[in-house]
Amino acid sequence: MNLNPKYSPRTHLNLNVRGLSQSATLAINERCAGLIRDGKEVFRFGLGQSPFPIPLPIVEALKANAHQKDYLPVKGLPALREAIVGYYQRTEGLDYSPDKILVGPGSKELMFIVQLVYYGDLVIPTPSWVSYAPQASIIGRHLRWLPTQIETGLGVTPEALNNLCQTDPERPRLLILNYPGNPSGMTYSAAQLKAIAKVARRYRVLVLADEIYSELHFEGKHISIARFYPEGTLISNGLSKWCGAGGWRLGAFIFPQSLTWLLESMAAVASETFTSTSAPIQYAAVEAFRGSTEIKHYTRQVRRLLHALTRFAARRLRDIGAAVADPQGAFYLFPNFDPLREQLCRRSMTNSEILCTRLLEETGVAILPGSVFGRPLDELSARLACVDFDGGKALAALEALPDTTEPNEAFLRTYCYPVVHGIERLCNWLS
Repeated sequence: MNLNPKYSPRTHLNLNVRGLSQSATLAINERCAGLIRDGKEVFRFGLGQSPFPIPLPIVEALKANAHQKDYLPVKGLPALREAIVGYYQRTEGLDYSPDKILVGPGSKELMFIVQLVYYGDLVIPTPSWVSYAPQASIIGRHLRWLPTQIETGLGVTPEALNNLCQTDPERPRLLILNYPGNPSGMTYSAAQLKAIAKVARRYRVLVLADEIYSELHFEGKHISIARFYPEGTLISNGLSKWCGAGGWRLGAFIFPQSLTWLLESMAAVASETFTSTSAPIQYAAVEAFRGSTEIKHYTRQVRRLLHALTRFAARRLRDIGAAVADPQGAFYLFPNFDPLREQLCRRSMTNSEILCTRLLEETGVAILPGSVFGRPLDELSARLACVDFDGGKALAALEALPDTTEPNEAFLRTYCYPVVHGIERLCNWLS
């Protein structure tokens, strides 16, 4: 035992992780679980976990390959890398080589490694997914936030990117472009992507296209910025969101020939850290990326339901005066309650953290404050993940509706009750 009163084990922590707390999305999920165990009614809008079951063909593929026990190549199972190449050829018309794919235990791990090996500033819009900025802090990278506006969906604009880059044109930068986006559900048109690509090319900005929600574009018309800036774009995708396999932990990065140097450096780090991704899951993922008729039908139905549900939620929030952009994909909303500031301040809710804490304590509705997504603390914004319902039952019921019939409010109240009731409880409490 060290008897020196000035001694603290904390002093041996890396300076970059001192004060680092658990990811906000995981922390609120655990808090909700604790409240439920205590018998409290909780409406969970915190963790963005898909509510839908994994498509049966992919589950069956996992069962059939449960015996696979060998270490696989660091870059990933060759058949899986070929399937990913085929997926991008079919969906985007992009040609990649199987040896330019890196498979990892979740895209989150690969995002950490790319920041580790690429020596440049991290550039992200405010708001952005909760783990981009902490990863940069852990590694010691400079973080640059891009301002956004509700009118443009809270996404990156070429003007904001150009304003940042022209201050130091030669500085290396990594821009993360996540769309359909977490936390706002926004996406980009082809014209917007072309304009962003033009600026990125001018300043040699490396673009990481985080397309984990690409299959959840409500119209099924996701466009990768790699179409317009192939030489400077690496794509991130995985199984967690579009096929509901978050706990399987499988992600992949797709590189053009021009970024081979980056891929090889990442693969070297991977070989010394996670070695390779779970073998049975990689074999099952081949089925996912090959995209059978059954899987395509599944994703169409998922998009159809999420579109109706998030549109209902956005409409109810606007009805009470909140400012919220219409989501165009995924399962998120990012409302701003500043139009209600006067009445909320009268109730001593002066920032987003206080608002979310009070909301959970007084109503059981769990949402995340905008501050953990990079917004100013005193801005009364928050993120809602509309996922607290039985996705399997909802999809089964949706089969009875004609393809041209959108799920109405009665359908949503029946099969997505926790989300609908939680939104109404939130709106009643706010107003």
